[in-house]
Order: sequence, then C-alpha cells, then structure tokens
Amino acid sequence: MERNQIRVGIIGCGAIGKEHMNRLTNIVPQTKVVGVYDYFKDVADEMAEKYDAQSFASGEELIQSDDIDAVLVTSTDDTHSGYVMDCLKKDKYVFCEKPLALTADECAKMVEKEVALGHRLIQVGFNRRFDNGYRGIKQAIENGEIGEPLMIHSAHRNISQALGFKTDYAITRVAIHEIDITRWLLAEEYDEVQVLKVKQSKRTNGDWLNPQLVMFKTRSGQIIDVEVQTDGAYAYDVQCQVVGEDGTLNLPDPASVVKRTKQSKHYQLGNDWATRFIDSYDTEFTEWANSISDGKLVGPSAWDGYAACVTSDALIKSRVTGVPEKVELITKPYLYK
Repeated sequence: MERNQIRVGIIGCGAIGKEHMNRLTNIVPQTKVVGVYDYFKDVADEMAEKYDAQSFASGEELIQSDDIDAVLVTSTDDTHSGYVMDCLKKDKYVFCEKPLALTADECAKMVEKEVALGHRLIQVGFNRRFDNGYRGIKQAIENGEIGEPLMIHSAHRNISQALGFKTDYAITRVAIHEIDITRWLLAEEYDEVQVLKVKQSKRTNGDWLNPQLVMFKTRSGQIIDVEVQTDGAYAYDVQCQVVGEDGTLNLPDPASVVKRTKQSKHYQLGNDWATRFIDSYDTEFTEWANSISDGKLVGPSAWDGYAACVTSDALIKSRVTGVPEKVELITKPYLYK
C-alpha cells in the first residue's frame, strides 16, 4: 500500500457497499479498503478475503481502529446516526450514504459536534451533485445564462421497489435526492413544502401511495414540483427542467446510441440508479478522497443532511395534514457557509 493512500473502513456490505468497495479499490487510486463490517459476519468475511482487508467484529470496533483513516457507512438507515457520531468522537472522516439520520434532532447534534471540533468530517452521499448533467445546469445558472431561475419541474420514476417499501420512503429514500439537488442548484433554503394527492397507479405492487406530487417553495418564492413515481414506471428515469426569465435548462438523458429501425427512432433507458449515475459515483469518491488529502471536505455536508431531514419531516407532515408545512431550520453555522 502506498504511504499516502487513505485507509478506508466500510460498515455495511450490501449491494451499494460492495459497489463502493470495488470503486475505492479499482477506480480511486488514493484509497484502499483495509477493514469491513457487516451484521452478517459471513458476508463481511467474504468481502475481507476478496479485498485483503480485516473483518471487524462490530462497526464500533472498526471506527476505533487506528488502522482506519476514514469510514464509509452503507449500513441500514437506522444505524447511520450512531456510527457517524462515533466517527466524530474519534475525529475521523466519515462518508455516510443518505439519509444522514432518521431524525432532524440527530442531524442537528452532528452539526453541533462538528462545529465544536472546528472542521468538517462528514460527507453525505447526495450523489447527483457529481453528475455532469446537474453540474452543467448549476454552471449555467451561476453564469446567468437563463436569467433568474423562476421554477423547476422534476420527475423521479422507478420501475420497482424491494419488499417492505412504505409510503414515507417515497420521501426519505426517493425524493430526498430532489430535496437536496434543488437546494444545491438554486442555492436556496425552502420556506414551505407540500405533498399533493394525485390519481394512484394500478401498477403499484404494494399498499403504499404511488405516485406522489411533491411541491417546494424557496425563501425567495421559487416553486419546484417533483413527480415521485416509486413503482411501475417504464424505466428508471430522472428529469429536471429549470425555467428562468430568459430561457430553460433541461437535464440531458445519459449518452446513448440512437437507433433507427422498423419505422421508429429510439434509445435505451436505464433500469436502476446504478446504471444511470455510475459515472457520478466515480467522481463523487474521487473528489472525496482528494478533499481528505487536501484536509478540507467540499462535498455535501452535515448541514445538507440536516436540511434534507427537516424538509422530509415537513413533507411527511403535509401528506397527513393536506396543507403546506413550514421548513424551520436552526441558524446555519459559519462552518457551512
């Protein structure tokens, strides 16, 4: 192992954990996976053998190890908060897949701890910020190419969901991406949010609400609508259009071969997130490693995780009350400005 390589420990050896192990080993030269933990010990042992890493008895033991420079948390959502806080107590870099925590209070405590430490250690896995399409939209907005942005129309469509999917997951696991990317594109916090009832799809393979129409209003009055279709869609398809005073910006579809055959013109769409955003994951972890080497994180922060959690809570409340709900944030610390 090169002396300047970042020694990474991974907590959670499920599908996305395995993808990231491969990525950190074969795509990102600055990192080496040296430790793993999973609730299912046989899975962790298998991954440890494959990557010549140590299999730890617990996530806490992995975090405490002096042989680990940075931690990647890809375990179940309910475990994120505890592992991230343990990393902060150890003053250790941690990349946490979304959500940062299940409650806004837990996120706020992480923000408070980071502020007390005086430097950022947390990066949250809001992957779309690293996608070339979204980055192109962000640059065009900042360059003033469409004047002042007025509204955004978005869609997030999925073919299927795993067993046990629930109505609230449409917000906390699906629309959370739109919650974050829209804040980032517009550099705005939300004032209020709402979930609107729409006609339900007969293609839904469960008893959750599908689709849902989600609305955001920023503090300056911009309106964002997001169609969240969690099951039964024709493809995994993510859309975004920014409407400005002087023009519009549309998220491009991933590069594909356009086929002309049998009196038709078509190209293939993806079937899941892994195929659509694979390049942005590579960029995300390359930039994470570079920022650790530079001693200054620049990716999505604990504050972004906190804001997404508060917004999710307000949306879930709105679905119940049927009216817009306010997004009430604590004062943003200087560390994140």
